[in-house]
Amino acid sequence: MKKLIPLFIAILILGCKNDGVSEADVHFLNGYWEITEVEFPDGSVKTYGLNQNIDFIHLENGEGYRKKLQPKFDGSFDTSNDMEYFTLATTENEVALHYKSDFSEWEEQLVHIDSLIFSVTNPEGVRYTYKRFEPIKIPQ
Repeated sequence: MKKLIPLFIAILILGCKNDGVSEADVHFLNGYWEITEVEFPDGSVKTYGLNQNIDFIHLENGEGYRKKLQPKFDGSFDTSNDMEYFTLATTENEVALHYKSDFSEWEEQLVHIDSLIFSVTNPEGVRYTYKRFEPIKIPQ
């Protein structure tokens, strides 16, 4: 039993580890992203392969927008004029994206971000993970 106590302590410490998302990291959000998976509160996971739609995120001075795009084989994109505007809300412990549209208002907490991947969690506990979009290159 005494041998199990250090194991339980290590698991508890690792389980409480914070990815360390800070306001200094949010510049990584700028660019093109595609969703890779959605993890639901019950532990089930939906993974995505090839995506027909990607997200373009632009952030400047704590305000930004997210726009859905459809990549084309020539490297251009089809898009609509619809955008989801957001503002950053930072506290000592978290960075959140506050979205507001004519029809709705919602929030996502940024739980991980680096130059290649980011994840957000909504208030229902659903976690969305994205990877940096890489266009498909067809040899000519």
